[in-house]
Amino acid sequence: MNWEPKNFKLEATTIWNFPERGNWATHNGEYRGNWSPYVPRNIISRYSQKDDIVLDQFMGSGTTLIETKLLQRKGIGVEINPETIKIAKKSLNFDKNRDYEPRIYNGDARNLYFIPNNSIDLICTHPPYSNIIKYSQGIKGDLSNYDVDEFIYEMGAVVRECFRVLKEDKYCAILMGDTRKSKHIVPLGFNVMEKYLETGFLLKEIIIKEQHNCNTTNFWYEKSVRYNFLLIAHEYLFVFRKPKFKN
Repeated sequence: MNWEPKNFKLEATTIWNFPERGNWATHNGEYRGNWSPYVPRNIISRYSQKDDIVLDQFMGSGTTLIETKLLQRKGIGVEINPETIKIAKKSLNFDKNRDYEPRIYNGDARNLYFIPNNSIDLICTHPPYSNIIKYSQGIKGDLSNYDVDEFIYEMGAVVRECFRVLKEDKYCAILMGDTRKSKHIVPLGFNVMEKYLETGFLLKEIIIKEQHNCNTTNFWYEKSVRYNFLLIAHEYLFVFRKPKFKN
């Protein structure tokens, strides 16, 4: 098994492009909507150090935590869906850096009561994009079941918890895409970005990540021309910093 990507180099610009999503360690693309492991590897490598505590409160299938284990960080994963936790635990059961097994909680990203104030060194997370993909049926608080307006409102609580648990002068990275409704773009990414800024975060970077899983078959190409819309082929990776407060 390959434990790391071949010829890996940190990204150096604000446009990230990973045509091959990455399949080292136990990474795979079977869980719908999970992000390329190149994203958390870049974020964790650039914005944290060995033995730092890294949080992903939308853990999903565990992509971020696989990287925290490989990169010798102390990972914490939070996931609202118990069935998804089983998938993540299976992916994390590999015989490498056993001293860095992450802590996993079945919980709600809006209420991280089990994490102390100012205790996290880095947040690296990939929330659902409103209800574009519904990850559960009947789980109370699963943000993937919320329409756009309610989703953005509830993300305010997520952001406040980010601000509470993150140490001063540390970073929070979040990947967020846009959606389309009634033939017009809904700027989900920038709406979520505003929640972070309103809460007190400072904007460090806006990174454009190209999408390679959008369907560009003749069927969708013809649809886009006939009905005059462009296929969404980008996501935003926002990097925020919690300011350092004067004593």
